[in-house]
Amino acid sequence: MKKFLSSNVFRFIWSAGLAVIIYMITPPCFSRTTLAILIAIELILINGAGYIARIPMITHVARFLVGGLFIFSGFIKANDPLGFSYKLKEYFEVFQNDTGMAFFEWFAHIALLLAIIICASEIILGVMLLIGYKNKLTLWLLFAQIAFFTFLTFYSACFNKVTHCGCFGDFLKLKPWESFWKDIALMILITILFAGKDNIRELFSPMIVSSVLLLGILFSFGFPIYAYRNLPPLDFRAYAPGMNIKENMKAGEGYQPAKYETRFKYENLKDHTVKEFDLKNYPWQDTVTWKWVATENAVIQDAVNPPKITDFTVNSLEGVAITDSVLNDKNYSFWLIIYDLKETKNDPTLMAKINDFYKLAELEKYKFMAFTASGPGDIDKFKHEHNALYDFGLVDGIVLKTMIRSNPGLMLVKNGTVIANWHYNNFPGFSDVKQKYMK
Repeated sequence: MKKFLSSNVFRFIWSAGLAVIIYMITPPCFSRTTLAILIAIELILINGAGYIARIPMITHVARFLVGGLFIFSGFIKANDPLGFSYKLKEYFEVFQNDTGMAFFEWFAHIALLLAIIICASEIILGVMLLIGYKNKLTLWLLFAQIAFFTFLTFYSACFNKVTHCGCFGDFLKLKPWESFWKDIALMILITILFAGKDNIRELFSPMIVSSVLLLGILFSFGFPIYAYRNLPPLDFRAYAPGMNIKENMKAGEGYQPAKYETRFKYENLKDHTVKEFDLKNYPWQDTVTWKWVATENAVIQDAVNPPKITDFTVNSLEGVAITDSVLNDKNYSFWLIIYDLKETKNDPTLMAKINDFYKLAELEKYKFMAFTASGPGDIDKFKHEHNALYDFGLVDGIVLKTMIRSNPGLMLVKNGTVIANWHYNNFPGFSDVKQKYMK
């Protein structure tokens, strides 16, 4: 029996059976022809492992590509773990709404911890693969992680749930289908690595391999924790220091808006398959064969050179739009970003620092204003609790979380240009800011 289980015949049986199951359960949003081609490629790689293993260079190229991409992807996410946790929360909210399972809400509460673990694991697995540490364990962990991400990106793309996967943070925003194909490419490369696993050996002596792995583990956890407790060391957002918000609100040269088309999903009452129609051919009269499921506005052409910022607006507590006056202030001004007053860092020492900073700024005629998405009641309560005398403006919460990864966080702005920003853990003194940045 043991001999049979390790034979090529059994390998073909289980791989073919798995291929049939995948083909049968894949939703109709994915082309059956494309699916068949991908399954055929995997079957060839799995059952042709012996031939692939005879050419070590194939294994080494795949090893370099997979290891390098995992380290790069993990590093970019580790650079902004709070931003990645926002994306994980979005996934968990989608799954909770679609499945009704309450434990996804619990996952949402620990999204930051999961974000750090996921980006750290990507870096560690990439290092393990490149240095050849325990190749079987490494390959199975790589496979498990990419299988998980392939499911997430496919679900997101197929059902149009999350428009940006967060795979490479704000450095590179991939659409759901683009991210899915990236994961498929990695899945194929990892299958090649399984085929040539005997070619993966440790590059150095055991002591050096262990030392490199230990350094990799320390960095992979230390870096995202540092980035969370401060600010992303590499800031790719449209509100980063040096960026002009007014310019980023303008469309680029040759701008063309996105084009949409109304799509209708109908269920076939005979075989229960779901098919998509447009305005020209949807079967609204055939109620015997078809049942309406959903109506969606699908993007048929993406916008060309759209603005980087489309949703930055500031209103006074009275509902008056003050965006222009805020952005066109020719003098230096300070923006205290507190996207949620209930979740802000409630530290009396920090609040005293903010109040002192505000008083000194006001004495020298510099505008100091807080932006929040909280309601008037929460603002009133916050002002009384912390003796906050500065004015408040209302801004969308998602925009505020994008502007700075800190609650509260401070931004120095002049004529719409972000000069500098600070995490609450590094809240500066007014004299230091004036001396270094206000010249």
